[in-house]
Amino acid sequence: MAVGFDQLRERVLDRVDLHEEVGDEELIDIIYDVIHADPGNMSLKERSDLARQLFNSFRRLDVLQDLLEDDSITEIMINGTDHIFIEKEGHIEPCRQRFSSDKKLDDVIQQIVGAVNRVANERVPIADARLDDGSRVNVVLKPTALNGPVVTIRRFPEHPITMKDLIAFGSIDQEAAEFLKEMVRARYNIFISGGTGSGKTTFLNALSEFIPEDERIITIEDNAELQLTHIANLVRMEAREANMEGVGEISIRELIRTALRMRPDRIIVGEVRGNEAIDMLQAMNTGHDGSLSTGHANSPKDMISRLETMVLGAMELPLSAIDRQIASALDLIVHLGRLRDGSRKVIEIMEVTEYRQGEIRMRCLYHFTETGESDGKIEGYLKAKEPLCHREKLFSAGSDYPRMA
Repeated sequence: MAVGFDQLRERVLDRVDLHEEVGDEELIDIIYDVIHADPGNMSLKERSDLARQLFNSFRRLDVLQDLLEDDSITEIMINGTDHIFIEKEGHIEPCRQRFSSDKKLDDVIQQIVGAVNRVANERVPIADARLDDGSRVNVVLKPTALNGPVVTIRRFPEHPITMKDLIAFGSIDQEAAEFLKEMVRARYNIFISGGTGSGKTTFLNALSEFIPEDERIITIEDNAELQLTHIANLVRMEAREANMEGVGEISIRELIRTALRMRPDRIIVGEVRGNEAIDMLQAMNTGHDGSLSTGHANSPKDMISRLETMVLGAMELPLSAIDRQIASALDLIVHLGRLRDGSRKVIEIMEVTEYRQGEIRMRCLYHFTETGESDGKIEGYLKAKEPLCHREKLFSAGSDYPRMA
């Protein structure tokens, strides 16, 4: 089948005038002419599928196109030309599609990174990019990737997942969602932590829907993924890598500093993973309440440790000074987890209360309690543990939220 496909593709190329621009309709006509001229005995559906594959190989993302059009697929993992895996409903499975050659896979990679002005080659073998639909792409090339080009695509739904959707999925319950809604409206600084694939960006986007629509919001991301559709006064900024000459880089840290001069009501940083942590904390401590961000960690306590490390990487400060900065900046940490059944849930909501006796103190407001399994799905609920300690922002916002006792 693969040999026949390659031969048909060559015949299409022979019919295309390389000196003139060929439109999609003309290319489709040529493809169908070539297919119908082939003596092979194929059904109408087989011919239609083959025509689509040929068109995708010329104008779109080759074998990736069908996968990207399947809404049930949440992740695509390409380990060289012959090994493609997909994730559906939290479970990974092999895929029958294959790239015809290393060159074809490289062509697709260059098409993806070139569309967002990124570079991927032997000199710069690692690159991050995004697709037109907002999907996040990571590329690692030879010689760094020993088994061939590795492409990982994290897909996001066409329509942003809302907090209502997350409640329906069982990722959070109504009470905890209402609590977070009040926290966002009262301008509490909230940090979302979790491991890889735990749904941090999705949750950040859902949480952002509670921001009042008359505020001026600035989002800062490595790759633009957030979809704040209800904010009119919205500024979106994206970091940029250096070019081939090593110049032109615009870091998250620079964007945060610039954002402070743009009169934001809130700043949303897609993910904090380096020196920019100090700038984000300083922004939260200098009148930009209600800011939101995410970070990789296995627990809220680990997230605090990671923030300490990131700040230390930016400047030499006593650890006590860093901890005071963190405790003053952050109000809540929402920790997400990916459970063994593949589901993503809010595991804990922690309040950062104070810095005392050499450590940052936190109290657990909600904790996910597992009650059992049914049909392979984990069952449980978010148990309210302790009431909110710091209520000043709620009072200032005029909130009458009931969990005040």
